[in-house]
Amino acid sequence: MNMNTRTETGALASVLLTGQQPSRVQRKGRYTPESMAHPAKMLPAIAEQVITVYTEPGDLVIDPMCGIGTTLVEAVHLGRDATGMEYEAHFAQMAASNLRHARAQGATGTGQVVHGDARNIATALADLTGTAALVLTSPPYGATTHGHVRTGRDNGGGKIDKAHNRYSTDRRNLAHRPTAELVAGFGQILTGCAALLRPGGVVAVTVRPFRVAGELVDLPGQVITTANEHGLVLVDRLAALLCGLRDGQIVTRASFFQMIEARRLREHGIPAMATAHEDLLLFQARTGPRPGGGQ
Repeated sequence: MNMNTRTETGALASVLLTGQQPSRVQRKGRYTPESMAHPAKMLPAIAEQVITVYTEPGDLVIDPMCGIGTTLVEAVHLGRDATGMEYEAHFAQMAASNLRHARAQGATGTGQVVHGDARNIATALADLTGTAALVLTSPPYGATTHGHVRTGRDNGGGKIDKAHNRYSTDRRNLAHRPTAELVAGFGQILTGCAALLRPGGVVAVTVRPFRVAGELVDLPGQVITTANEHGLVLVDRLAALLCGLRDGQIVTRASFFQMIEARRLREHGIPAMATAHEDLLLFQARTGPRPGGGQ
């Protein structure tokens, strides 16, 4: 399998080496310390590689569920303009702070964050209709994640502490909704984003399966289905590594609870593994050309 980041045609390869450094290393100094509180952040290396291949300097990049602004920060550092929307006010403020931090570090692109519900993004960003080269985003994976963990080794032998593991306490947030409702809402968001794309623009979604009560949910497959129902066609499906590779061996970046849960499920006869990659799904409007020179 081709493990290079980009092919000779300029498109992304089938496997992206995006987990060579842990997330905290990728973010150190580039993002504010406060923004580490978000429970499920996109890897900066994923955003950087997708933006580099599918946009040019001066292009507009949009993230409708921008969280702390990873897509936006990587875009402005690459000389692109960026607009993000975020439902949670405190995360929107973190994204705005990260954009200011990027500008202070010399980023040449411009960025803005809009606080609001991305299901209404086409109306909220109506002035950007037909202008975006790229939409890059990721859906939530339920109301809680593994978050940050402190074990007895870290806290003097006490109980395991979990922190920063919730997206929100607002039940209207899609992260709190049942999977079917989450996927339907994400479909609405994709419809709005499609209206913001310029001709030939690309929608890129990073997504992975997750478990609900021990059952594996094929969220990538459901995103593909809902995207198709909302006028977007899948034009490529790639793997963005969350793990590292060293001398042909996998270096896991799995969280403490991922490892514990995988071990528990295997003990019950379920062949669970720690997550090593995310799917990178690339879509275009049904009449658009293929991105990146792909077949």
